[in-house]
Amino acid sequence: MDTRDALAKAQEEGLDLVEVNAKSKPPICKIIDYGKYKYDQARKARESKKNRKSQELKEIKLRPAIGDHDFNVKLKRTREFLEAGHRVKLVVQFRGRQMAHPETGKAVLDRMCKELAGIVSIISMSKMEGRFMSMLIGPNAKTAQKSA
Repeated sequence: MDTRDALAKAQEEGLDLVEVNAKSKPPICKIIDYGKYKYDQARKARESKKNRKSQELKEIKLRPAIGDHDFNVKLKRTREFLEAGHRVKLVVQFRGRQMAHPETGKAVLDRMCKELAGIVSIISMSKMEGRFMSMLIGPNAKTAQKSA
């Protein structure tokens, strides 16, 4: 249909002439109510966003010389995050002379992974970044299925 004819028909019906695919030869257009079309698309986007399960990245900060009780509190919190389906970034922060012994920080991270052995999968191994040593972990397949 000719563009002028299509535009006249759209105005006659009180609707809009909207170009759907500009790349095709000839361009494809539809006669629709553009306001309603935009509203429907926004509603579909909101609906898909609502149904999508978000996976956040949580962060747990530790120290190389952490006490047993503090470690257990951090362990419990990490377990809660993993069971909720979130990924967790474990960060060991070094201060002063602690920088000379990065193996103590690695031992803390290894201990945390050993305690969480059944429910965790390691996404990235421990690496040193300035004064921080970090490791990224996530729930394994069994844990992810329970939380869903």
